Amino acid sequence: MEIAHLIAGRSSRDIISCATGAPVREVVALLASRRIGALPVMEAGRVVGIFSERDVVYRMAEEGSACLDRRVDEVMTAPPITVTPQTKVLEALSLMTRRRIRHLPVLEGEILCGFISIGDLVKSRIDEVEHEAAAMRDYIRMA
Repeated sequence: MEIAHLIAGRSSRDIISCATGAPVREVVALLASRRIGALPVMEAGRVVGIFSERDVVYRMAEEGSACLDRRVDEVMTAPPITVTPQTKVLEALSLMTRRRIRHLPVLEGEILCGFISIGDLVKSRIDEVEHEAAAMRDYIRMA
């Protein structure tokens, strides 16, 4: 299955993002209020990085609460690791595992068309396995 299948019912306008110049303190509050772990960082309509809980934790460990007064582009992970809508779910899971990341922007060219989490991919994989198991049970019953 391709990533396109996962994002088919989603609107890219619903993706929560921030600008490079946003204060870390405000973006942390946004993550908390929306109960999300990461978001794409945008500049001139392009994804230039990812800002995640891990970015905050690592910076807090290095410099304490002073990191909250920085700009997101000083703290974010860049360049972003991305996938396309044609990327296979298993390929994206493998990429996330290898790179130890939990979120991926989905780009069509340079345009952000989706933002997926490892939870999205795991749920998709579980649904696929359950569907295959049900098909096998039906096949065995009919045989």
